[in-house]
Amino acid sequence: MDDSAETPSRGNPFTVVPIEITISVGKARPLIRDLLKLTRDSVLPLDRRVEDPVELYVGDRLIARGELEEMEGDNAGQLAVRLTEVSDLSGEL
Repeated sequence: MDDSAETPSRGNPFTVVPIEITISVGKARPLIRDLLKLTRDSVLPLDRRVEDPVELYVGDRLIARGELEEMEGDNAGQLAVRLTEVSDLSGEL
């Protein structure tokens, strides 16, 4: 029985190399004069709402979109992302 589809790391050592995924929750575009006024406890409004999707990037390539969630159980309070869209191999969503 060929189980190579279930254990791809046997044939390719790169499958066990970790990558960093950046989660983008939004952007801010303050004027420089407003940026210079920021102090502790300042609030910087983003261009998105809490319920809007977040974007997942590897480098500068968009790989997926999802929704922020709070973990439960042993990881209560930790943020996570539930994927709602995943790019195909060509990288297009």
